[in-house]
Amino acid sequence: MPNQIETRLAELGVSLPEAKPALANYVPYLQIGSTVYVSGQVSVTADGFVTGKLGDTMTAEEGAKAAKICAINLLAQVKAACGGDLTRLKNVVKLTGFVNSTQDFTDQPAVVNGASDFLVEVLGDAGRHTRSAVSAASLPFGVAIEIEGIFEIA
Repeated sequence: MPNQIETRLAELGVSLPEAKPALANYVPYLQIGSTVYVSGQVSVTADGFVTGKLGDTMTAEEGAKAAKICAINLLAQVKAACGGDLTRLKNVVKLTGFVNSTQDFTDQPAVVNGASDFLVEVLGDAGRHTRSAVSAASLPFGVAIEIEGIFEIA
């Protein structure tokens, strides 16, 4: 039986990257029982970091595209936590999105929707989750977005 998640990603033209190792003194994910906590994943692709400040050098639409990249990187970490078998992913429980934005930028939810919408598009109801979307004065490497997640696996 084909993996429905991998099939859906392929239909959307998305290939998951290799899960990135931690860049400091932390682990990329931690499993406790059936819960996987994934450390913050930044907006980075094979071409490099997606940098910028929402409300200054980036629009909310550009930020949403960067948030989608974070969601792809979150799924890569979940796949690693599942030993390469995404069929074990049962639910996205919670996302916390950090948006590198100016003091007067107030559209953080629209930006983090880039990640939320993508996860629902890929996973259906299993992608629906609780969420926080907050502003940050700056983020590591000047990235636009960082998102951490909590997932339920079998």
